[in-house]
Amino acid sequence: MSATVARWSAPIRIVLGLAIVAVGVFFLLVSMTVQTIALVTGIGILLAGVAVLLTAGEDSAQDEDHGSASRPVAAIVARVLGGLLVLLGAGMALWPVTGAPLLSLLLTIALIAFALATAARAFRPGADQRITGIIAAVATLAVAAITVFWPVLTLVVFRLGVGAWFVFIGLQLLVRAFVRRSPAPARPRRPWVRWLRTIGASVALVLAVALAAGSGALLGGTPLPVPDAFYTPPAAVPSQPGTLIRSEPMTVGVPAGAKAWRILYTTTNPDGSPAVSSGTVLAPADPGPDPLPLLTVSHGTVGVVPGCAPSLSAAPFADGAGTAMADMVTEHGWVAVTSDYIGLGTKGPHPYLVGDAEARNVWDASKAVLGFKEVRVSTDTVIWGHSQGGQGSLWTGQIASSYAPEFTVKGVAAFAPASNLYALAEAIKSETAGKTVSAYIAATWDKVFPELNVEKNLTPGSAGPVERIGGLCFNGHDGLAAILRGSQVPNQIFPNALLDGPFGDKLKEQEPTGPFPAPVLVAQGLADPLVKPAIQDEWVRARCEAGIPVDYRTYPGLGHVELVGPDSPLTPQLEQWTLDRWDGKAPTPDCDHLPAG
Repeated sequence: MSATVARWSAPIRIVLGLAIVAVGVFFLLVSMTVQTIALVTGIGILLAGVAVLLTAGEDSAQDEDHGSASRPVAAIVARVLGGLLVLLGAGMALWPVTGAPLLSLLLTIALIAFALATAARAFRPGADQRITGIIAAVATLAVAAITVFWPVLTLVVFRLGVGAWFVFIGLQLLVRAFVRRSPAPARPRRPWVRWLRTIGASVALVLAVALAAGSGALLGGTPLPVPDAFYTPPAAVPSQPGTLIRSEPMTVGVPAGAKAWRILYTTTNPDGSPAVSSGTVLAPADPGPDPLPLLTVSHGTVGVVPGCAPSLSAAPFADGAGTAMADMVTEHGWVAVTSDYIGLGTKGPHPYLVGDAEARNVWDASKAVLGFKEVRVSTDTVIWGHSQGGQGSLWTGQIASSYAPEFTVKGVAAFAPASNLYALAEAIKSETAGKTVSAYIAATWDKVFPELNVEKNLTPGSAGPVERIGGLCFNGHDGLAAILRGSQVPNQIFPNALLDGPFGDKLKEQEPTGPFPAPVLVAQGLADPLVKPAIQDEWVRARCEAGIPVDYRTYPGLGHVELVGPDSPLTPQLEQWTLDRWDGKAPTPDCDHLPAG
């Protein structure tokens, strides 16, 4: 082999290998649009073509050193295919295609070219890396086969397969760079070197597949709990909403010093028709005979399918301000009643972020507990809610006088509420969390509001991700999977035309505007990536301008979940605010100290 080729071969391989591995990792972990995927794919294919040309040059130089004239065909084939890869890669990078089918076609051509070049080198006369080459060629053809049989791939599968292939090719180059061929033609081939190359290539393949499989595991959810017979209503269901059907004790996830039950009760669907919902009751371990203060809780986003019900969860009381709720029960002697909402545990559809429907589910749970024999509760209540539940708590307060006149609301507390759903949908439509929330809305509103034809009007290519995200809960491993799947949706789920039409009008109808029957507390983390602080500022300002006083508290550095965490400064403040409302102390609205608009 010539001195020049020998000197620069290994360093160039290392640089190319690291670059191609970086492309693969970028593919697997970074959210991209279709155009960006085409650009990054082109760069990776171009680098792979350069690697093929480099290998062909090495082979030719070695053949010259060995005085062989029987091997030029393989080198010519490799050069032609390497050049084709460079041209394809450059074209894809310079002129990114906008459609997944065309991207798949170009990538298939590039993959087949690379596999043929690898196979040609493996079957050269005297080749000592035949097994290694065959492994690489087979792996590449496998990825090509996926793109042939599934030309309109979901971006998840596309990125996992192609990303893993780039990682494999890059690692293979690194293995070749560090395990170099012997420069002495007269020296006998060392079997351990060949086997080391083969083992290295195999390890690279295993690592690439493992990386793809690991990413796939992150994107996959865990098996959901299956609602048991408790959640099945009897043949004869009472017609009056808020009637307790059955209850049973809970033992899993109950805070120390408390006892709990799950309940099944009557309520109504979004259209007002009869429905059944489940929920939970959390009470002090020794509630005593007297009525206890009632905490009416509207829970946050947990998913939109029956298996996501909080009462089925291993941590049924951890949602939202769970620490504060446990303190109110175990330290201050309150009873917390939380509705699962219809469609979570029981038959749906779940009215996700449909304010009035959620509020009726919440009130009916508290009504049902008025007839609960295990513990007596007062008809005076304070309402809490976080995120989806924050919107729900505001709506629960808003309809109190008309829907639940038997209760006296002492206060309404909302933490990072989805107060202006339309503004929120506009602000986060292109963000990862926004796509996840949009998927939940799309998965449920198509059933709740069939006249909107939501599913038929989604951005093309969004129906599949909506279905997959809609089947995942928004907690634990499933929550991570839902967010990751949202990150791999290339475009906003709701097109602008949909947001500007009747669907957008329906989003606007979900804004709780008051009036409210009691003092209102709104808490907002200023580092919240989901519920934007600026949107919350505007909602509070509008309430204040309408003559509705609001105690608005903001928390620098706290995100959406951290706001209600056990170490959040909101936790003790919320407990004291709730106790003050019960004691009838004067509220502390601060409409005169709102952030500048």
